[in-house]
Parts: sequence; C-alpha cells; structure tokens
Amino acid sequence: MQKTGAWLFRKALEALGVRHTFGIPGVHTTEIYDELNKSNQIRPMLVTHEGGAAFMADAVSRTSKQIGVLVVVPAAGLTHAMSGIGEAFLDGIPMLVISGGVRTDTIHKYQLHDMDMQALMAPLTKKVFKVESHDQVMPILFEAYEHAMTGEPGPVYVEIPVNIQFTKGHISEIPEPAPLLLCKKTLPEDDLQAAAELLRGARQPGIYLGWGALKSRASAITIAENLNAPVATSLQGLAAFPHDHPLHTGMGYGPAAVPAAQDAFENCDVILAVGVRFSEIATGSFSLPTGQKIIHVDINPAALGANYPAEICIEADAAPALEALAEILSRSQGRADINNIAALIADRKKEYLAEWLGHDSAGRVNPGVFFCGLDKILDKDAIVLTDDGNHTFLAAELMPIRADRHFISPTDFNCMGYCVPAAIAAKLENRDKQVVGIVGDGAFLMTAMEILTATSDGLGVVYFVFADGELSQIAQAQQIPYNRKICTVLPSLKYAPFAESVGAAYVNMSSNSDVEKGLKQALDLAGKGQPVIVEVNIDYSKKTRFTRGALKANLDRFDFATKIRFIGRALVRKITG
Repeated sequence: MQKTGAWLFRKALEALGVRHTFGIPGVHTTEIYDELNKSNQIRPMLVTHEGGAAFMADAVSRTSKQIGVLVVVPAAGLTHAMSGIGEAFLDGIPMLVISGGVRTDTIHKYQLHDMDMQALMAPLTKKVFKVESHDQVMPILFEAYEHAMTGEPGPVYVEIPVNIQFTKGHISEIPEPAPLLLCKKTLPEDDLQAAAELLRGARQPGIYLGWGALKSRASAITIAENLNAPVATSLQGLAAFPHDHPLHTGMGYGPAAVPAAQDAFENCDVILAVGVRFSEIATGSFSLPTGQKIIHVDINPAALGANYPAEICIEADAAPALEALAEILSRSQGRADINNIAALIADRKKEYLAEWLGHDSAGRVNPGVFFCGLDKILDKDAIVLTDDGNHTFLAAELMPIRADRHFISPTDFNCMGYCVPAAIAAKLENRDKQVVGIVGDGAFLMTAMEILTATSDGLGVVYFVFADGELSQIAQAQQIPYNRKICTVLPSLKYAPFAESVGAAYVNMSSNSDVEKGLKQALDLAGKGQPVIVEVNIDYSKKTRFTRGALKANLDRFDFATKIRFIGRALVRKITG
C-alpha cells in the first residue's frame, strides 16, 4: 500500500476514538488538516490562540473518556501552546501533542520554524517522538497514546515532518492500537493489609483524596463509612468525593482549610492519602500538621512520601487499590461514630456559610450569596470550572460539587487563562450538561477572545466574571507587606460591548439583589446555545481560609530578621502612605 503520512495520521486518530482536535493550521500542517476535514468522526476545531487550544485539549481529557488532542505548527504554535501543555504535565492530564515538522528530505538549513522541537518539548511531556518514515506514523501515535494514558497520565509529543505528511510511502499493513493495560503492577497485598490494620487501630483516621482518586469514589465512600473517617480533598481532586456526604469536610485540612476540615482532622492520628502529591496548594503552602501517620497511595513512585514522610507507601493505581482496601476493611465491623464526626462537620459547615452570608459586602455581590444561588439553580451533574485566582478558592470553599469529574481547575502549574477555553471544550464533549466557568477578570482578559470559538459552534457556556478591577489574589498579598498594589490594578473593560463583539449574551450582577434573577437569565440564555458573559461585581474584602492560612504559613517560615523587616516596612508605609 502507498499512503501519505497525513492519511495514516487520520486513520490512527480515528482508531483511537478521537472526536476533536484543537489548533490553528499552518504551512507545516495543511496536509493533516485537509485529511481531518475528510473524517466523519473527527472535527478539527479552529481556535484564536494555540494556548487556548492546549487548555481545550486538557479539558477534554478531564471531562470525558476521550484524550485531548492538540494539532499545531512547530516552533511558534508549540511555544504558544506550552502553558496548556505544562498545565497538563504537572496536573497529570493525558494529552496528545502533535505538530508538523520541517522537511527532512532537503539539505537546506534555516527552514521556516526550524528549531529542535524535541529538546523544546522534552521537559513538558512524558516522552517525545519524531516520525522518520511512513511506516512509523501509526505505531508511534499508538505508542504515544499508551504513554499518555498509562502510569501517571500526562502529555506526549509527536513531531511529523511535513514531507512525510504529503508524500506517499509504502505500508505493509494498517495496524490497530493494542488494548490499554492501565494497571500493570500487581497490588501489594501485604502493604494493603498493613494499611487496613493501621486504619483499624487508629484513634481517629482521616482520608485525603486527590485527582488520582477520581475513579475511586465508590470505594472511598465505602472506606470512609466503614472507618467513620472525615474526608478532605485537594483542589484538583475537589470532585473525588461527594460534597453532600456527611463525612465530606472540604478542600485540604490543617490551618489553611475550612473549619469543618480543621476541626474534624484535628485529632486524626492516621491519614489515608490517595492520588495526592502533597504539593504546595494541596498542603496550604506546606502547612499541614506533621504528627499523623500517613498511608500514601499513588501511581507515581516519586510522589510517595514526598514532603510528608509516609508510614506505608503503596505504589498503585487508586481504583484497584482502594477497591481491595475496601474489601479488606469490610471483613470486620465498622467503627462507631464515637467522636460525633458527622455532627461536627455539619455544624462547622453551617457556621462557616453563615459567617459568609453575614458578611457586609457593602453593596457588592457577597460570595456566599452567589455560590448559594448557583448551587440552588445548577443541575446536579453540571460541570463547574475555575481559573487561577481568588475566585478559585472561593469556589473551592463555598460551591458544593456532587458529581465526579464535574469540577476542574488549573492546579500545580497554576496557569491563568485556563477557564474560558477549557469550558468550551467541556461543553463540546458534554453538550447535554450545563457548563459554567467562574473566572477572575484578570484571567478572563488573557483568553476571552476564545469565546468566538464557542459562538461559532453554538456552545452555551456561562462565564461568571468576578470583576473587581484587580489581580485580587496578588493584590491582597501585596497589600499587607507592601501597602502598595504594583501592576495588579487592571485597565477597565466594558463587558457589554465586548460580549456583543464576540457574539455572547451579557448579564450584569451588581449586587446581591441581582443574583437570583441573573443566574436564571444566564442559564436560560445558555440553554439556547449562546455563550453568556455575566459581569459579577464581586466583593473580595473577606479572605478565604485558604488565603489566610497560606499567607500565615509563608510568613511563619521567614527568619526573625526578615519578619521584622517586612512588618516594619508595612507599618511605616501604613503610617506615611
């Protein structure tokens, strides 16, 4: 058989079940895009910026059973996309990153986009590949897919030189992808048995779940109920446990967590941590208490015992490991609620919400009022996205998430600009579900033009833009030590005409009295297939428990001289202005 590389590329993606690709065509990918246009299965989606394309590919992997696929030109396309690829890499999200490549059948130097793409992409991906011949196209793509999906997931890069795309080469057969073996390791039964015994003998066990535990909700619930253990999640793993379960406490534990988590975990002497890496955000800037014994389950051996030493390390995929652990624990009688954990959690949650609702927002929108209203009106299986900023932690502390895979946010790479494009892809893959993005005005400015992509495809995504005119998370961090806001006050954007210019509907929410009506109006408009921009005049004057805890943790780590310098400077500036 004589086939072009572009034809082989299309056949490989079709065999992998891919439905969408994201990117902007260029001279090194025109053959690929022409082939994709012939597919009855794959739709190549045009974006306004390759950074948005990468965030979209990331969101496909997070909110569906498909893998996100990025198809871009080499060099400039890849460098634009690197933020989204880096986000996927640090967050453990599978992605196929495909670019064209300069011609390999010429002696000419300094071709357009001629640079070492393999070296460029190696630090941001699990593995890099370069196709050297036609018979490598499909096998390499299948191998790249396997690398992206197995072990700790992540992005994988494939470079296909343009001459291989448009020329024909001899192919002896059309291969099929091999079935994925997601769990290649035998479960360590002795370690699981030891973990069960440690949990049974604990004074009060607790459970901490990350993104890696998302597929283990049923087992996690069984274990929590058997042990009567409070359950916290990381930010990225916010949907790993239903928030309406009486044992759910909130995001994180320790001094940077909400009161329900702080108090429920205060006397925990054994922590079962699953699919969480104890990274900076997950630990409230490394402020977690250190007295507990930790049972750490993670598919990545490098994460086990990192930052917080573990009593028992179990290298395993969370789903089979927790299923096995649940089965072991079920052989003995469950723990009685001798510590009144469920009642404590319920009381603290009620008190914390009342604290927010009682806060005087001085005519602006109170975050507690907003999230109570949003929770009340959204479908149970709605998909909620955030960006990076103050709004992220407000959502994490105040917005209940009940369905799995229905909250996503940039986390360890912590990249602004994620929400707008990611919400588009989430809606593209989940047209039957409500999709809402909560985004700060600074992050919105980074990728707002991508709403054109939603408009062109009739995607009814609602964007609640928390507009306070500042990069609030950093502005708040500046205010205390510096008494200055340096490069964190934003230029003004007129949201109504902007919405009109990108084909979106506009809703204004200026005070608490607008919340109920504004939410209904926005969701009704989105239900008709139009993206909606809601300008929320948010009140950021009250800090989240995460922000307060993380700031204190960082201040406490300063040496005495540095503390005095910071405090002294702040006092002088406060007095003198």
